[in-house]
Order: sequence, then C-alpha cells, then structure tokens
Amino acid sequence: MSLEFDDDTCALLDGKNFAIVATLNEDGSPHTSAVWIARDGNAVLFSTTAERRKGRNLGRDPRISLTVTDAHNPYNSVDIQGTADLIEDPSKSLPRRLSRKYLGEDPPTEPADVVRLIVRVTPRKITGFSA
Repeated sequence: MSLEFDDDTCALLDGKNFAIVATLNEDGSPHTSAVWIARDGNAVLFSTTAERRKGRNLGRDPRISLTVTDAHNPYNSVDIQGTADLIEDPSKSLPRRLSRKYLGEDPPTEPADVVRLIVRVTPRKITGFSA
C-alpha cells in the first residue's frame, strides 16, 4: 500500500528542488545521484537511461531512497523510502517535462538508440524535516 504525501511534501516535490537518489549496487554498497523529479499523485517520477548505474541497480533490486531538500531553505527536506517500477519511455516524454519544469525549455535531442526509463517510486516510508 502506498502512502499519501502531505501538503509540505507535495510543495517540495512540485518545486524546482533536486532529489538525491540512493540505490544498491550488486555488492550492497550505496550508489547516489542527483535527479530532477516530478510528482504523479502519491508517486515520485524521474528519468534515467537503461545503461546508467541507477537504472541497472533498480532493475535488479527495486528498493530506493530519495531525499528532497528545499532549494531556498536547506533545513526543509523530506526523505522517501520505497520501491521503484521501471517503465519504458519510448517517446522520451518525461525528460521533456522535467526540462521544461527546471529549465523552461526542451532538452537536447538524444540519439534514437538511447533507451529512456521512467522510474516511478512508490513510497513506503516518508520522513519530513523542517527547522
């Protein structure tokens, strides 16, 4: 069962805030990276490619954690732990949506052979922090 985001969490996810995503490497060590995000109801979306480490890690082990910090107040953040579903994005619609959100313009064209994935994170635990 998915958890619901409160208003403060929705504001963080809907803003131009970056998320730090943590996945698990094959040896159990953590891998982190910064990503652009979008909210879809009570799920978090981000884009990756099939060959990137986070995509490969999530294909093997769907456990994920992400932290979103308010760009204007770093003492306001939310940690979300959950599971990720990988969805092919042949039209590359999510990178376009995210680029428009964060930069106000379309992203550069990618080669046709790049396989884009939408990572859909279903939260299992949400912890907010505000100071």
